[in-house]
Amino acid sequence: MSKTIIPNGYSPRLSLYETQAAISLIKRSFQDHLAHSLNLKRVSAPLFVDPATGLNDNLSGVERPVSFDVPAAGVQAEVVHSLAKWKRMALYRYDFHPGKGIYTDMNAIRRDEELDNLHSIYVDQWDWERVITHDTRNTRTLKDAVIDIVSSISDASLMVNGRYPRLCTQLSSDVTFITSQELLDLYPDLSSKERENAFVREHPITFLLEIGHKLSNSKPHDGRAPDYDDWTMNGDLLYYNPMLDCSFEISSMGIRVDSTALDEQLSLANCDDRRELTYHRMLLDGELPLTIGGGIGQSRLCMLLLGKAHIGEVQSSIWDANTHSICSDANITLL
Repeated sequence: MSKTIIPNGYSPRLSLYETQAAISLIKRSFQDHLAHSLNLKRVSAPLFVDPATGLNDNLSGVERPVSFDVPAAGVQAEVVHSLAKWKRMALYRYDFHPGKGIYTDMNAIRRDEELDNLHSIYVDQWDWERVITHDTRNTRTLKDAVIDIVSSISDASLMVNGRYPRLCTQLSSDVTFITSQELLDLYPDLSSKERENAFVREHPITFLLEIGHKLSNSKPHDGRAPDYDDWTMNGDLLYYNPMLDCSFEISSMGIRVDSTALDEQLSLANCDDRRELTYHRMLLDGELPLTIGGGIGQSRLCMLLLGKAHIGEVQSSIWDANTHSICSDANITLL
Protein backbone atom coordinates (compact mmCIF):
# COMPACT_ATOMS: atom_id res chain seq x y z
CA MET A 1 0.00 0.00 0.00
CA SER A 2 1.31 3.41 -0.94
CA LYS A 3 2.30 5.98 1.69
CA THR A 4 2.22 8.85 -0.79
CA ILE A 5 1.44 12.34 0.50
CA ILE A 6 0.96 15.54 -1.48
CA PRO A 7 2.24 18.78 0.12
CA ASN A 8 -0.39 21.47 0.53
CA GLY A 9 -0.49 23.78 -2.46
CA TYR A 10 1.97 21.69 -4.47
CA SER A 11 2.07 22.31 -8.20
CA PRO A 12 4.90 21.19 -10.51
CA ARG A 13 7.05 24.13 -11.56
CA LEU A 14 7.93 22.59 -14.92
CA SER A 15 5.72 21.12 -17.63
CA LEU A 16 6.08 17.46 -18.52
CA TYR A 17 8.15 18.36 -21.60
CA GLU A 18 10.38 20.72 -19.60
CA THR A 19 10.80 18.07 -16.91
CA GLN A 20 12.14 15.54 -19.39
CA ALA A 21 14.56 18.11 -20.83
CA ALA A 22 15.70 19.13 -17.35
CA ILE A 23 16.31 15.50 -16.32
CA SER A 24 18.57 15.09 -19.34
CA LEU A 25 20.44 18.29 -18.49
CA ILE A 26 20.97 17.24 -14.86
CA LYS A 27 22.22 13.79 -15.72
CA ARG A 28 24.66 15.03 -18.36
CA SER A 29 26.06 17.89 -16.31
CA PHE A 30 26.30 16.12 -12.98
CA GLN A 31 28.09 13.01 -14.20
CA ASP A 32 30.63 15.17 -16.06
CA HIS A 33 31.36 17.14 -12.87
CA LEU A 34 31.52 13.93 -10.84
CA ALA A 35 33.94 12.22 -13.22
CA HIS A 36 36.23 15.25 -13.26
CA SER A 37 36.16 15.78 -9.47
CA LEU A 38 36.86 12.16 -8.53
CA ASN A 39 39.02 11.18 -11.55
CA LEU A 40 36.62 8.54 -12.83
CA LYS A 41 36.25 6.79 -16.18
CA ARG A 42 32.87 5.62 -17.44
CA VAL A 43 32.45 1.85 -17.87
CA SER A 44 29.67 -0.57 -18.81
CA ALA A 45 28.08 -2.53 -15.99
CA PRO A 46 25.90 -5.63 -15.64
CA LEU A 47 22.17 -5.69 -15.03
CA PHE A 48 22.45 -9.16 -13.49
CA VAL A 49 25.13 -11.39 -11.96
CA ASP A 50 25.71 -15.01 -10.98
CA PRO A 51 24.94 -15.21 -7.22
CA ALA A 52 27.68 -17.84 -6.77
CA THR A 53 30.27 -15.08 -7.30
CA GLY A 54 29.08 -13.18 -4.21
CA LEU A 55 28.97 -9.98 -6.24
CA ASN A 56 25.34 -9.03 -5.64
CA ASP A 57 24.54 -6.57 -2.87
CA ASN A 58 22.55 -8.28 -0.10
CA LEU A 59 21.43 -4.90 1.30
CA SER A 60 20.06 -5.53 4.81
CA GLY A 61 19.79 -9.26 4.17
CA VAL A 62 16.02 -9.63 3.89
CA GLU A 63 15.29 -8.17 0.44
CA ARG A 64 14.57 -10.80 -2.21
CA PRO A 65 16.54 -10.41 -5.45
CA VAL A 66 14.76 -10.86 -8.76
CA SER A 67 16.19 -14.09 -10.18
CA PHE A 68 15.79 -16.11 -13.36
CA ASP A 69 17.38 -19.09 -15.01
CA VAL A 70 19.74 -18.80 -17.98
CA PRO A 71 19.41 -22.20 -19.73
CA ALA A 72 22.14 -21.51 -22.28
CA ALA A 73 24.68 -20.84 -19.52
CA GLY A 74 23.35 -23.35 -17.01
CA VAL A 75 23.15 -20.79 -14.20
CA GLN A 76 20.58 -18.92 -12.13
CA ALA A 77 21.08 -15.16 -12.47
CA GLU A 78 20.07 -12.33 -10.12
CA VAL A 79 19.23 -8.74 -11.05
CA VAL A 80 21.69 -6.58 -9.11
CA HIS A 81 20.58 -4.69 -6.01
CA SER A 82 23.61 -2.46 -6.46
CA LEU A 83 27.11 -2.71 -7.91
CA ALA A 84 28.97 -2.13 -4.64
CA LYS A 85 31.05 -5.31 -4.94
CA TRP A 86 31.09 -5.66 -8.72
CA LYS A 87 32.91 -2.32 -9.09
CA ARG A 88 35.76 -3.41 -6.86
CA MET A 89 36.19 -6.60 -8.83
CA ALA A 90 36.14 -4.53 -12.05
CA LEU A 91 38.94 -2.28 -10.78
CA TYR A 92 40.98 -5.42 -10.07
CA ARG A 93 40.28 -6.95 -13.47
CA TYR A 94 40.87 -3.70 -15.39
CA ASP A 95 44.13 -3.03 -13.49
CA PHE A 96 43.25 0.45 -12.23
CA HIS A 97 45.89 2.15 -10.10
CA PRO A 98 45.53 4.32 -6.93
CA GLY A 99 43.83 7.65 -7.51
CA LYS A 100 41.84 6.43 -10.52
CA GLY A 101 38.36 4.98 -10.62
CA ILE A 102 35.20 4.16 -12.52
CA TYR A 103 31.57 5.21 -12.64
CA THR A 104 28.57 3.69 -14.35
CA ASP A 105 24.79 3.80 -14.59
CA MET A 106 23.29 1.24 -12.21
CA ASN A 107 19.72 0.08 -12.73
CA ALA A 108 18.14 -2.30 -10.26
CA ILE A 109 14.82 -3.80 -9.21
CA ARG A 110 14.06 -3.94 -5.50
CA ARG A 111 10.83 -5.85 -5.44
CA ASP A 112 10.25 -5.56 -1.67
CA GLU A 113 10.63 -1.78 -1.49
CA GLU A 114 7.77 0.14 0.12
CA LEU A 115 6.16 2.68 -2.19
CA ASP A 116 5.99 6.31 -1.14
CA ASN A 117 7.15 9.73 -2.32
CA LEU A 118 10.82 8.73 -2.18
CA HIS A 119 10.82 4.99 -2.85
CA SER A 120 10.16 2.92 -5.96
CA ILE A 121 10.89 -0.67 -6.93
CA TYR A 122 13.07 0.77 -9.72
CA VAL A 123 16.46 2.11 -8.62
CA ASP A 124 18.72 4.20 -10.82
CA GLN A 125 21.99 5.62 -9.60
CA TRP A 126 25.51 6.53 -10.53
CA ASP A 127 27.72 3.87 -8.99
CA TRP A 128 31.37 4.89 -8.59
CA GLU A 129 34.53 3.34 -7.15
CA ARG A 130 38.15 4.53 -6.90
CA VAL A 131 41.37 2.78 -5.90
CA ILE A 132 43.11 4.11 -2.76
CA THR A 133 46.26 3.20 -0.83
CA HIS A 134 46.89 2.07 2.75
CA ASP A 135 48.01 5.63 3.58
CA THR A 136 44.79 7.16 2.20
CA ARG A 137 42.44 4.55 3.66
CA ASN A 138 41.01 6.94 6.26
CA THR A 139 38.12 9.23 7.12
CA ARG A 140 39.88 12.27 5.62
CA THR A 141 39.74 10.62 2.19
CA LEU A 142 36.04 9.89 2.72
CA LYS A 143 35.27 13.46 3.72
CA ASP A 144 37.20 14.86 0.75
CA ALA A 145 35.12 12.70 -1.60
CA VAL A 146 31.91 13.88 0.07
CA ILE A 147 32.94 17.52 -0.39
CA ASP A 148 33.69 16.88 -4.07
CA ILE A 149 30.27 15.24 -4.59
CA VAL A 150 28.45 18.06 -2.81
CA SER A 151 30.31 20.57 -4.97
CA SER A 152 29.27 18.65 -8.11
CA ILE A 153 25.64 18.71 -6.97
CA SER A 154 25.87 22.44 -6.31
CA ASP A 155 27.31 23.01 -9.81
CA ALA A 156 24.47 20.96 -11.35
CA SER A 157 21.88 22.95 -9.41
CA LEU A 158 23.43 26.21 -10.63
CA MET A 159 23.17 25.02 -14.22
CA VAL A 160 19.57 23.83 -14.02
CA ASN A 161 18.46 27.00 -12.20
CA GLY A 162 20.12 29.07 -14.88
CA ARG A 163 18.06 27.24 -17.49
CA TYR A 164 14.83 27.25 -15.45
CA PRO A 165 14.94 30.27 -13.06
CA ARG A 166 11.49 29.61 -11.61
CA LEU A 167 12.78 26.44 -9.94
CA CYS A 168 14.60 28.36 -7.16
CA THR A 169 16.41 25.21 -6.03
CA GLN A 170 20.00 26.47 -5.99
CA LEU A 171 21.91 24.37 -3.43
CA SER A 172 24.82 25.28 -1.18
CA SER A 173 28.15 23.44 -1.17
CA ASP A 174 28.55 23.57 2.64
CA VAL A 175 28.30 20.18 4.33
CA THR A 176 28.14 19.26 8.03
CA PHE A 177 29.71 16.01 9.28
CA ILE A 178 28.34 14.13 12.29
CA THR A 179 28.63 10.51 13.45
CA SER A 180 25.61 8.32 14.11
CA GLN A 181 26.57 8.11 17.80
CA GLU A 182 26.82 11.90 18.07
CA LEU A 183 23.38 12.13 16.46
CA LEU A 184 21.95 9.67 19.01
CA ASP A 185 23.52 11.67 21.84
CA LEU A 186 21.77 14.81 20.54
CA TYR A 187 18.34 13.17 20.21
CA PRO A 188 18.26 10.11 22.52
CA ASP A 189 14.46 9.94 22.59
CA LEU A 190 13.91 9.97 18.81
CA SER A 191 13.98 7.15 16.28
CA SER A 192 16.87 7.05 13.79
CA LYS A 193 14.77 8.62 11.02
CA GLU A 194 13.39 11.26 13.40
CA ARG A 195 16.97 12.09 14.45
CA GLU A 196 17.96 12.58 10.83
CA ASN A 197 14.97 14.84 10.14
CA ALA A 198 15.60 16.98 13.23
CA PHE A 199 19.30 17.50 12.48
CA VAL A 200 19.00 18.06 8.74
CA ARG A 201 16.34 20.75 9.24
CA GLU A 202 19.06 22.74 11.00
CA HIS A 203 21.94 21.55 8.80
CA PRO A 204 20.53 21.26 5.25
CA ILE A 205 23.46 19.26 3.85
CA THR A 206 24.73 16.61 6.25
CA PHE A 207 27.00 13.61 5.96
CA LEU A 208 26.10 11.07 8.62
CA LEU A 209 29.16 8.97 9.45
CA GLU A 210 29.69 5.47 10.86
CA ILE A 211 26.59 3.45 10.03
CA GLY A 212 26.42 -0.29 10.76
CA HIS A 213 27.84 -0.94 14.22
CA LYS A 214 25.57 -0.97 17.26
CA LEU A 215 25.37 2.36 19.11
CA SER A 216 25.06 3.04 22.84
CA ASN A 217 21.37 2.10 22.67
CA SER A 218 22.40 -1.38 21.43
CA LYS A 219 20.96 -0.71 17.96
CA PRO A 220 22.67 0.29 14.71
CA HIS A 221 21.52 3.58 13.22
CA ASP A 222 20.55 1.68 10.08
CA GLY A 223 21.24 -1.70 8.50
CA ARG A 224 24.35 -2.12 6.38
CA ALA A 225 25.62 -5.16 4.52
CA PRO A 226 28.86 -6.39 6.15
CA ASP A 227 30.86 -6.99 2.98
CA TYR A 228 31.45 -3.70 1.21
CA ASP A 229 31.57 -0.60 3.47
CA ASP A 230 33.82 -0.43 6.52
CA TRP A 231 31.28 0.54 9.17
CA THR A 232 33.81 2.86 10.86
CA MET A 233 34.42 4.87 7.66
CA ASN A 234 31.13 5.13 5.76
CA GLY A 235 27.96 7.17 5.77
CA ASP A 236 24.95 8.74 4.07
CA LEU A 237 24.77 12.10 2.31
CA LEU A 238 21.54 13.76 3.45
CA TYR A 239 19.87 16.89 2.08
CA TYR A 240 16.94 18.74 3.57
CA ASN A 241 13.96 18.44 1.24
CA PRO A 242 11.81 21.56 1.82
CA MET A 243 9.02 20.21 -0.38
CA LEU A 244 8.50 17.19 1.89
CA ASP A 245 10.04 18.66 5.07
CA CYS A 246 12.30 15.68 5.63
CA SER A 247 15.81 14.32 5.41
CA PHE A 248 16.51 13.16 1.89
CA GLU A 249 19.26 10.59 1.24
CA ILE A 250 21.11 11.32 -1.99
CA SER A 251 24.06 8.98 -1.56
CA SER A 252 25.43 6.13 0.51
CA MET A 253 29.19 5.67 0.35
CA GLY A 254 32.30 4.70 2.23
CA ILE A 255 35.81 3.38 2.49
CA ARG A 256 35.46 -0.29 1.57
CA VAL A 257 36.32 -3.17 3.87
CA ASP A 258 39.83 -4.57 3.91
CA SER A 259 40.43 -8.18 4.92
CA THR A 260 40.45 -7.32 8.65
CA ALA A 261 37.20 -5.32 8.56
CA LEU A 262 35.48 -7.94 6.39
CA ASP A 263 36.49 -10.74 8.76
CA GLU A 264 35.10 -8.81 11.74
CA GLN A 265 31.88 -7.65 10.08
CA LEU A 266 30.99 -11.05 8.62
CA SER A 267 31.18 -12.50 12.12
CA LEU A 268 29.16 -9.66 13.69
CA ALA A 269 26.45 -10.04 11.01
CA ASN A 270 26.37 -13.85 11.27
CA CYS A 271 27.29 -14.09 7.59
CA ASP A 272 30.25 -16.44 7.84
CA ASP A 273 28.74 -18.58 5.08
CA ARG A 274 29.83 -15.92 2.58
CA ARG A 275 33.52 -16.53 3.23
CA GLU A 276 33.69 -19.21 0.54
CA LEU A 277 32.16 -17.07 -2.22
CA THR A 278 34.63 -15.95 -4.88
CA TYR A 279 34.55 -12.22 -4.06
CA HIS A 280 34.83 -12.70 -0.31
CA ARG A 281 37.61 -15.28 -0.58
CA MET A 282 39.67 -12.96 -2.80
CA LEU A 283 39.12 -10.04 -0.44
CA LEU A 284 40.07 -12.07 2.66
CA ASP A 285 43.21 -13.21 0.85
CA GLY A 286 44.16 -9.60 0.09
CA GLU A 287 43.86 -9.93 -3.69
CA LEU A 288 41.47 -7.03 -4.33
CA PRO A 289 42.55 -3.36 -4.31
CA LEU A 290 41.68 -1.01 -1.47
CA THR A 291 38.88 1.26 -2.62
CA ILE A 292 36.37 3.96 -1.77
CA GLY A 293 33.00 4.10 -3.48
CA GLY A 294 29.29 4.67 -3.36
CA GLY A 295 26.07 5.24 -5.18
CA ILE A 296 24.30 8.52 -5.99
CA GLY A 297 20.57 8.36 -6.70
CA GLN A 298 19.73 9.74 -10.14
CA SER A 299 15.99 10.08 -9.59
CA ARG A 300 16.55 11.39 -6.06
CA LEU A 301 18.89 14.10 -7.36
CA CYS A 302 16.43 15.06 -10.10
CA MET A 303 13.60 15.24 -7.55
CA LEU A 304 15.63 17.59 -5.37
CA LEU A 305 16.88 19.88 -8.13
CA LEU A 306 13.49 20.10 -9.86
CA GLY A 307 11.44 20.57 -6.69
CA LYS A 308 9.32 17.48 -7.31
CA ALA A 309 7.03 15.96 -4.67
CA HIS A 310 7.06 12.36 -5.93
CA ILE A 311 9.80 10.21 -7.41
CA GLY A 312 7.36 9.00 -10.07
CA GLU A 313 7.53 12.49 -11.60
CA VAL A 314 11.14 11.86 -12.67
CA GLN A 315 11.23 8.09 -13.35
CA SER A 316 8.99 5.48 -14.91
CA SER A 317 7.95 2.65 -12.59
CA ILE A 318 4.95 0.65 -11.37
CA TRP A 319 2.63 2.12 -8.76
CA ASP A 320 -0.38 0.87 -6.86
CA ALA A 321 -3.89 2.15 -7.55
CA ASN A 322 -3.90 4.37 -4.47
CA THR A 323 -0.78 6.22 -5.60
CA HIS A 324 -2.25 6.76 -9.07
CA SER A 325 -5.45 8.10 -7.52
CA ILE A 326 -3.71 10.47 -5.10
CA CYS A 327 -1.43 11.86 -7.81
CA SER A 328 -4.23 12.17 -10.36
CA ASP A 329 -6.37 14.15 -7.89
CA ALA A 330 -3.41 16.52 -7.38
CA ASN A 331 -2.81 16.89 -11.15
CA ILE A 332 0.58 15.16 -10.82
CA THR A 333 1.70 13.15 -13.84
CA LEU A 334 3.55 9.92 -13.09
CA LEU A 335 5.95 9.01 -15.88
